[in-house]
Amino acid sequence: MNTLEILFYALSAFAVICASMVLISKNPIHSVLWLILVFFAISGHYILLNAQFLAIVNIIVYAGAIMVLFLFVIMLMNVKKDNEPQKKLLTKFIGVLAGGSLLTLLIALVKQTSQLEGKQVLMKEGTIGLIHPLGKALFTDYVLPFEISSVLFLSAMVGAVIIGKK
Repeated sequence: MNTLEILFYALSAFAVICASMVLISKNPIHSVLWLILVFFAISGHYILLNAQFLAIVNIIVYAGAIMVLFLFVIMLMNVKKDNEPQKKLLTKFIGVLAGGSLLTLLIALVKQTSQLEGKQVLMKEGTIGLIHPLGKALFTDYVLPFEISSVLFLSAMVGAVIIGKK
């Protein structure tokens, strides 16, 4: 077992533990913080797959911006356990059924991975997913759609500011 495989399994175990803590945590703010750690573990997987751009975007967009937004919403909602309605028995049963189905699917996927033994899953070389080829393609082949989308985002931002000021 080489170091990349050890790192992959360590990141996977960390992601699974943090994801289970998202579900187990009683405090919603703690759940969001555990979810941020899950996003960091997923970014580590992207780096192992030689997709540095996706890793950086995952950290900046998801772990940064969206999770901060989640934290603000949770803090503004002032969630208390006293106000939480009790779930019906049917809702709990459907949740257990969905969780059991997901567990069955995961077990089937793990059994299928025995077919992948001996094949190289982790990428060590190549330029797929690197930032330089992506930037080169973006600013040569797709420069017009890139600029049109930037103008569209700018006009949406101006519209949001105008609506927000009223």
